[in-house]
Amino acid sequence: MSELEEAPPESGSLAELARKYGLRPAIARPRPGVYLRQLWERRHFILTYATSRNVSRYSGSALGQLWQVVTPLLNAAIYYVMFGLILGGSRHIDNYPAFLLTGMFVFTYTQRVVTSGAKSISGNLSLIRALHFPRASLPLAYTLQELQQLGVSMAVLVLIVMLTGELPTWSWLMVPVVLLLQTSFNVGAGLVMARLGASVRDLNQLLPFIMRTWLYASGVFFAIHDKVVVSAGLPEWVATVMYLNPGAAFIEWMRDLLIGSHDLPRTVWVACVFWAVFALIFGFWYFWRAEDRYGRG
Repeated sequence: MSELEEAPPESGSLAELARKYGLRPAIARPRPGVYLRQLWERRHFILTYATSRNVSRYSGSALGQLWQVVTPLLNAAIYYVMFGLILGGSRHIDNYPAFLLTGMFVFTYTQRVVTSGAKSISGNLSLIRALHFPRASLPLAYTLQELQQLGVSMAVLVLIVMLTGELPTWSWLMVPVVLLLQTSFNVGAGLVMARLGASVRDLNQLLPFIMRTWLYASGVFFAIHDKVVVSAGLPEWVATVMYLNPGAAFIEWMRDLLIGSHDLPRTVWVACVFWAVFALIFGFWYFWRAEDRYGRG
């Protein structure tokens, strides 16, 4: 090496120079409070991104956005024939059509958020590597997209429930509260799945099986207590554990509000509040911890 050439500085000296002149990594993880402020500053981007995805999602189909309502209706029709008629699941359930449809629409909301959240980071690597923004904007936009679709779905659900003979009551005013709690849970679940989807490559292949198992365990097309305790003869605590499942808890509370003959276990609303708060806090913390690693590799 020529005497005029200088040896490259060692990594330790580079770190010292960076500290001396106040330099820091461009994608360093900010403090939680700063991160929340950055998300709030990008709220218009999150809203626009969610809306544009909503418009383009069904742009290539003839029915367009009607598919967001048609899909759970078709699934409910299949489950009604299989579980309600052939297997006799509707014999001991009053107003089984409203019972089944409420379960399908509420569970589908969470199912779509979890599924899309798992792809929100891994499916937008080019955007992440090209621009600097809080990465949580992506799973939040995906959740907002599903929330926008839920508005139409719930309007259809309420109409169908009324056609089955249920009349509006004062308890229906609590429906937005339940949806707000469910949305809080969905945001947390979407954030968790976004980080897992970014690091576990095979997650999207396993997710359909996981979601199907969760569907069967959430009492979407059967009454949990009657099926588990009365028919199967299992201990009462098994049904209690199934009610504490967040998928079942939000469904049961919504059924209690919309269907007059439905009985709500006392622990359900407590489970809904707990899952809404816990999932939101844990999901934010879990996703934020890996903020500086998204898009690498």
